[in-house]
Amino acid sequence: MKKQLALISLALMGLGSTAVLADGAAVYNSGCMACHNSGVAGAPKVGDNDAWADRIAQGMDLLYEHAIVGFQGEAGYMPPKGGFAHLSDDDIKLAVDYMVEQSQ
Repeated sequence: MKKQLALISLALMGLGSTAVLADGAAVYNSGCMACHNSGVAGAPKVGDNDAWADRIAQGMDLLYEHAIVGFQGEAGYMPPKGGFAHLSDDDIKLAVDYMVEQSQ
């Protein structure tokens, strides 16, 4: 009973959100895969270690920044949040984490 009341209290305070996607794979599958599965617009394909190596070497903070605010590189274009403006910055970071984990 106490646990249920705590969950209800969190939800009422706005601290519990069912809109947040569960994990990086879910975020990736909800949209990122449209480009990162096939390499559209120069997007590095998930699992292509060579395509990701230099990007990963630059650090996660820069990867997050490019994914969130967008980036025009020599190889292609990354639109802000991949064109999915409704995703939170944290959702984007989860997707980046997932892609990096799959590409090392």
